[in-house]
Amino acid sequence: MRISVIGCGYLGAVHAACMADAGHEVVGIDRDEEKVRMLSAGRAPFFEPGLPELLAHPPGRLRFSTDIADAASASVHFITVGTPQVAGGTAADVSFVDAAVDGLLPHLSAGDVVVGKSTVPVGTAGRLAARIESAGARLVWNPEFLREGRAVSDTVAPDRVVYGVAEGDETSVGVLDAVYARSLERGIPRIVTDHATAELVKIAANSFLATKISFINAMAEIAEATGADVTTLADAIGHDARIGRRFLNAGIGFGGGCMPKDIRAFQARAAELGLASSLAFLDEVDQINLRRRQRAVDLVREELGPLERRRIAVLGLAFKPDSDDVRDSPALEIACRLRALGATVTATDPEAITTARRSAPEIEYAVGVRAAVHGADAIVVATEWPQFRALVPAEVARWTAARVIIDGRNCLDAEAWRAAGFRYRGLGRS
Repeated sequence: MRISVIGCGYLGAVHAACMADAGHEVVGIDRDEEKVRMLSAGRAPFFEPGLPELLAHPPGRLRFSTDIADAASASVHFITVGTPQVAGGTAADVSFVDAAVDGLLPHLSAGDVVVGKSTVPVGTAGRLAARIESAGARLVWNPEFLREGRAVSDTVAPDRVVYGVAEGDETSVGVLDAVYARSLERGIPRIVTDHATAELVKIAANSFLATKISFINAMAEIAEATGADVTTLADAIGHDARIGRRFLNAGIGFGGGCMPKDIRAFQARAAELGLASSLAFLDEVDQINLRRRQRAVDLVREELGPLERRRIAVLGLAFKPDSDDVRDSPALEIACRLRALGATVTATDPEAITTARRSAPEIEYAVGVRAAVHGADAIVVATEWPQFRALVPAEVARWTAARVIIDGRNCLDAEAWRAAGFRYRGLGRS
């Protein structure tokens, strides 16, 4: 099939590359000339495992352009632009979605299908549908469920696909079935519903996961006050099939460009609908999450006292492993807070040093753990990269005189670090 992808940021670039790999002819459209040059040269503008290989293959089926008129060659058009928080507020800014539709309308042909993948407030599709239908095209809402670091596999083999279609629009269902034929042949569940339900699926999923993470972090606060161990607690309740163990890892909380802004935008939309009380709990979810960052800083201060003239090594800058994304990153914020308290902070990350330096030039950066911990008084593990989880405590002890380690992700073997002479502190761990 001939496909256009409007917006080649994180979601769009991955989607375009995966659609081409599935055998479709794809043109990616973006106004950022430098981004288009990089993608056209087969280079990813951000770190995502597996994406560079897809951009380099297959030649001839994937191209990128800054001219939205090039979308006229396609019959299926994916809208994959961002929906950040509005300036000075918490609602989602859908201006990029509106601009994409405005730009696309003159180039639509009768029978085309426009597929929204951006995360938008419920009701957006209903507002856009009439405009798209006036051009003889049809609108489907097809939410994305990508996890940074696993975006390629999540696109190729998602755990479900959701189509939000107008009542009786079997034609669009057939078109998307053809687009996702390779995935559907694997038996992946397909859910066909209305526009509003499809819009809610992504935002509801993120809100549920955020709530689960903040719940266990609230339990970590209780555990610290009572001498309990939150990791053992999570193991115990996780055996209940109604609860499950996944996303019950206490630590410094979630971040990134999606989940924090999505739960805030969901609350804002509920307020617009006169239902603010229905999602009031999400405000506490957000506050619990933000408190964990300060708790990690407090643990450093409990161990070292005043931080002036102290050196702190921070291992991790990205908000999660296998990513260079530092948007709303707990790791980077902790490093900045420690620096603001007078400490000299040296941070390292396998992929996110460049992106972090643009956001926080006041931090010192080092390539590799050994350089980062040299001369440190304390070490903070802030992103659970495999390289950090696999550190050998006795070896680290030879690199630095520091004997305090703050495990912000509860990802280390506490007893092994204590045996090597470190004072180990985890969040919510006895």
